[in-house]
Amino acid sequence: MGPSFQVFLLYLAALSWVRHHRVQAMTTEEKAKTRDQVLEMFDHAYGSYMKYAYPADELMPLSCRGRVRGLEPNRGDVDDILGMFSLTLIDSMDTLVLLNRLDEFEEAVKKVIADVRLDHDVVVSVFETNIRVLGGLLGAHVMATMLQQRQERMQWYKDELLAMATDLGHRLLPAFNTTSGLPYPRVNLRYGVLNPLSRTGTESNTCTACAGTMILEFAALSRLSGEPVFEGQARRALDVLWEKRQRGSDLVGTVINIHNGDWVRRDSGVGAGIDSYYEYLMKAYILLGDGVYLERFNTHYTAIMKYISQPPLLLSVHMHNPTVSVRGWMDSLLAFFPGLQVLRGDLKPAIETHEMLYQVTKQHKFLPEAFTTEFRVHWGQHPLRPEFAESTYFLYKATGDAYYLQVGRSIVDSLDRHARVPCGFAAVQDVRTGRHEDRMDSFFLAEMFKYLYLLFSEKEQLLFDIDDYIFTTEAHLLPVALSAVHPACQGNASAVHPTSEEDLFAHSCPSTQTLFPNNPAFAKTIRDRYKYLLGAGGVYHSTPLREIELPLHDTGMEPVEFLKSMGISLSPGGAPGGQPDSPSQKGVYRLKLIAELTHSPEEEVIEPLAVQIISPPFLGRVVLTAGPAKFGMDLTKNEHGVKGSVVKSSPYTACSAITNAEELRGRIALAVRGECMFASKARRLQEAGVAGVIFIDQGTDSSSEGTPLFQMVGDGGSTSEISAPLVFLFSKEGQVLLDALEEHSSVEVLLLPRNKQFGQDVKKKDRPLVMNVNVRLADERDHQADSSRQLGERIATVELVLEPEGQGLDSSSSASDPSTGVQAEPSDSQQPCAQPAP
Repeated sequence: MGPSFQVFLLYLAALSWVRHHRVQAMTTEEKAKTRDQVLEMFDHAYGSYMKYAYPADELMPLSCRGRVRGLEPNRGDVDDILGMFSLTLIDSMDTLVLLNRLDEFEEAVKKVIADVRLDHDVVVSVFETNIRVLGGLLGAHVMATMLQQRQERMQWYKDELLAMATDLGHRLLPAFNTTSGLPYPRVNLRYGVLNPLSRTGTESNTCTACAGTMILEFAALSRLSGEPVFEGQARRALDVLWEKRQRGSDLVGTVINIHNGDWVRRDSGVGAGIDSYYEYLMKAYILLGDGVYLERFNTHYTAIMKYISQPPLLLSVHMHNPTVSVRGWMDSLLAFFPGLQVLRGDLKPAIETHEMLYQVTKQHKFLPEAFTTEFRVHWGQHPLRPEFAESTYFLYKATGDAYYLQVGRSIVDSLDRHARVPCGFAAVQDVRTGRHEDRMDSFFLAEMFKYLYLLFSEKEQLLFDIDDYIFTTEAHLLPVALSAVHPACQGNASAVHPTSEEDLFAHSCPSTQTLFPNNPAFAKTIRDRYKYLLGAGGVYHSTPLREIELPLHDTGMEPVEFLKSMGISLSPGGAPGGQPDSPSQKGVYRLKLIAELTHSPEEEVIEPLAVQIISPPFLGRVVLTAGPAKFGMDLTKNEHGVKGSVVKSSPYTACSAITNAEELRGRIALAVRGECMFASKARRLQEAGVAGVIFIDQGTDSSSEGTPLFQMVGDGGSTSEISAPLVFLFSKEGQVLLDALEEHSSVEVLLLPRNKQFGQDVKKKDRPLVMNVNVRLADERDHQADSSRQLGERIATVELVLEPEGQGLDSSSSASDPSTGVQAEPSDSQQPCAQPAP
């Protein structure tokens, strides 16, 4: 069976799957069983942290020990959340209450009060410490006060957590000591920012989300503590971001200079670097009742839907030229956005994007950290992020559609089957291989289990009314009653121009009945347009053409609408041949489809590079497989490769000024991955005069045999000035090179394509033929055009005729293969198929 015919059969399988069906409602017993499963999984994760890691900040679930900063290999910026303050415990406390683990909650509060100190000499991320630690302390304080007021327990509690939160707030305030009001990205918990002992304060830039995701926690702290300074500083930062928006598009960039307010990275999206800025504008209105935040959100939201939203995709654009997309991939953090759209009342695009994310998730068991617009993996990592579960919960709450319960159950099952390990739950290093990573981030306990537990719980089963609270971006619970505790800050009256196209829910809550009157299946009808983005799904079983069945009768018109959404028009059919005088059969449609098979854009082929050690005693016998970069010199076009002696960069990360430039000049630099982008490292090293750069992965266990090669990408800015050759070695291959450098005074290497170092041509491995299938209805003009086509035109087509029930195939349509009815013939070129080939 040829590859083109296999592809076509897959397409036919997709069509045969188009039949009217409803998602069966989950029974009370099934929901209870899944809820109990969620509880057991939480107990396993939380219990493992307390047993193996506490009082460390995080659990290392593969090593069954705690992660202590300074005692484990440095992971770069990721470690900026580790502040020696028992992060995972603080982040988990209000989850304990929601899941009715009250004994554990009371014990956790006592441990935090007794054991946690916030005055360590450690530099931490202002953003992460705010949302995880400050938010965790506030959420736990709110829960303790609620239980105390019910006189159920916690009668001994004297607002100790609020006092700790206030102390932490004061330790974060020095970060706001900038000319613009935008906070520094890092602060020393003991020495602040500008103190000579602080080891920070040299940064110039911060991300939009980092500066714009403070208002909920800081405003709650102000209103609970009576100290207005916190809310004032957070509001000032939001004012700056609002004033610095691009006035023509009403979009903001990703990275901004904290001193002068200039944009450093002008790409604008709803994912990493910006995401929670938009979220906090909407939620600040809900929590604080200040209409200024809602007006700003609505202005931004109109721009997002105009430029960034291309349903079901959410694509980053240039803020000054928003009709231009800046990259061909999306990151997993944007999975929160459908949930925010539910709060906004815009359910249709929320359903569309969520369905796209679900299709990608089903393909890989988890949502990869980044994926292309063709739904291929861009970055394979999955650190157990909760954003997709968050949007699933909000969509179920808005629609009541049992489909989202099934989605939620698939999340639960994937976590339990593929992330569970004896000492907790482990992140996935690459969704393509399923290999684990030795990390369990605190947000897994803070967020994931809240949303999954709520998804499978009835309202009366909860200890409190969840609608009385707003979720922070870390899913900590703050009471909406805070808007009445103190009046809104004075002076919060930045000029806001109402959007010119305000919709129904710009200032009111969503109503599904208003949006979709008398249509309880509205969510399904929207989803069905996107079910086949990645193919029909499921295991394919070959089906003879004559058995293909489409439910196109009058009682099931939904499939007709689906076909119309694919651009296929239908008309009542008559006898074979389609003569105008042929009688029609009521409810039966006759389709004559011309399916053109064309080469699809192939998945990007990564040409492996090599680092060949050519100096004695190796003499070319040691060849290390390396990955390429999407910028810098293209080694595949360099006939002889690039040769040079290797020297370690100082600093090894190459994320600050290079101190051994003289030693590096004309040589090949070694630099470790992490702390800053590859492009930033390359620019610094190129300025130092290097002949090339070898980047080495962090950690100790990655290798080219166990991890797929990837291409190093830029940092969102222009990389055209980078001309040095750049290669990437996984840690095991990199260690071979480091060992050689340690043992021998001089090591010389050759950077070149892997298939050239052997001195022979190596043919590319045969790849399966990948095709797209384009479908259109044929008419008489097609048959007239057939005779005029040139015989030399090489476009393969497949003609499919679906006859009314009880009639066989037209013999003329099966000349090539009587058993299948498939006939290849030339065809006019069609528009490219919008769906990737299965």
